[in-house]
Formats: sequence, C-alpha cells, structure tokens
Amino acid sequence: MSGPSPATSSAPHGGNIVLRAIGLLSQIAGVVSALLIVASVAVTCQMIFIRFVLNGSTIWQTEGVTYMMIAATMLGLPYVQFLRGHVNVDLLPLMLPPGARRVLAFVVMACTLGIAGLMLWHGYHFWHEAWDWGETSNSPWNPKLWVPYLALPLGFGLYALQIAADFYAMSREIEEPFGLAPDARLTPEGAE
Repeated sequence: MSGPSPATSSAPHGGNIVLRAIGLLSQIAGVVSALLIVASVAVTCQMIFIRFVLNGSTIWQTEGVTYMMIAATMLGLPYVQFLRGHVNVDLLPLMLPPGARRVLAFVVMACTLGIAGLMLWHGYHFWHEAWDWGETSNSPWNPKLWVPYLALPLGFGLYALQIAADFYAMSREIEEPFGLAPDARLTPEGAE
C-alpha cells in the first residue's frame, strides 16, 4: 500500500467549513494556474506565427510567457498540496509504528510550513520592494515588475495556508499521517 487511493486523494475536510474554504482557495489557485499555462502556450504559438510566418518581430511574448509560467508554478503549489500530488517517499513511514509515523508527519509538516513561511516572507519583501520603487524590467516591453512578483507571496501564502489546514486536519484525526492507514506496514517479500 502506498498512500491514499486516487478516489480519496484530495485533502479531507471532515465537514469543517474552514478546511473546506481553504481547499476551495487551493482549487481556485489550481484553475488559475492551469489557465496561465494555457495562456502561455497560446502566446508562444502566437509568437511563433509572428516570427516565422509573418517574419515580424516580437516584443513582449518571451518575457510574458516566462512570467506566466512562474506564476503558474507558484499558484499551483497549494493545489498540488490539496491533491496530495507532491512527491511522497513512504518507505520510512511504512516502516514506523503508527505513533512514530504520526510524530514524523508532524515534524515534516512543521518543517514544510516553516520553509513555506520563509519563502512567503522573502517573496513579500521582494514584491513590496518592486512595488514601492516602481521597478520595471529592462526590456522594450518594460512592464512593472510588482505584477509578476505578486505570484511569489500569493502562491507561497496559499501553500502555507493549505499546509496549515492539513496540519490541523491531522491533529484532529480528520486525516491519517501520510495518508496511510494505521495498520499499513512494510513487510518483507514472501512474508505472510
């Protein structure tokens, strides 16, 4: 057994309205992330058409696609966490008894929350500095940089919020540590 089944792989809420609201925010961020990816593909196709079919020059497309893909990545963080889609190596959790597995899950979540909080803090300062100073890019398009930089604190803020919701759900036993049943254990091959 290697985690939750695909039918139950999203963050459980146990009827808690706050956990449901945070899950909804994560899903909205996922939809925005997907739309940004679709938009960046469309802009890339438009850029290729202008350059190679019309033999024209492009000004904003490459930079715009880069900003959209970075924003899609940042806004996709909470959605992937909501779906339990991040890489999960469950060898150690499967070897541990349920109590130790629970402790490990809390330690992992606390560390992840700390790192997400640190990235949120630095992302906010990065964004605020660009907004406060009116920074623009060094390109012919010259957009205000606070707009694409906003994806950093927004993405990591929503990610930290989803992790905090997962931490709460696990502490209230709405969700099992690592999505594993308490009796899930790693057994040697051939053992009965």
